[in-house]
Amino acid sequence: MTYLLCLLLVLPFWHHKTPEVFRVKFETTAGSFIIEAHRNWSPHGIDRFYDLVRAKYYDDSRFFRVVPGHWVQFGINGNPKIARQQRHITIPDDTLKQHNTLGYVAFSNTGPNTRSTQVYINLGDNTARNDIEAGFAPFGQVVEGMDVVEKLYGGYGEHSGGGMRAGHQDQMFEGGNAYLDREFPKLDQLIRATIMKSN
Repeated sequence: MTYLLCLLLVLPFWHHKTPEVFRVKFETTAGSFIIEAHRNWSPHGIDRFYDLVRAKYYDDSRFFRVVPGHWVQFGINGNPKIARQQRHITIPDDTLKQHNTLGYVAFSNTGPNTRSTQVYINLGDNTARNDIEAGFAPFGQVVEGMDVVEKLYGGYGEHSGGGMRAGHQDQMFEGGNAYLDREFPKLDQLIRATIMKSN
């Protein structure tokens, strides 16, 4: 049994106290970037994000939806068994306190109170859409390496991973990395995400 699958069975792991502010380093095939997360921006969101990073949920996954000028999306584990186990574990919405502008980070969703594991980074100003719909409350911001985020491969656009709300992601959940690597081999990889030690 993998480390993450073991953690999924240990409920106390998912109730760890989250710092008020913390940084996560993302190592990718395009380089590294850092997200700084703030509890007062999105309490439910930051708790979920912190636990998923601690559990190594995002490690060895793909940036499956990259639309230049709009967003980068990730957050489906490459192991189908793990991805399916977490797919329907959701958190309540948070009140919007920051805006969906360049570099801000939030959870994707399929409607009110449906945030689960998928995260997007804004590649432009998405306030006209995402600030008015429930659930898109940013919990963090890219503070280093935005140039790396902007060069993640976006040639597939919506075709490789869009359609969360339309229900078009089943093949990713069923096939995991094997499916994405076969059908969309140019996607950049999220090698690992690590919570950085505070100074």
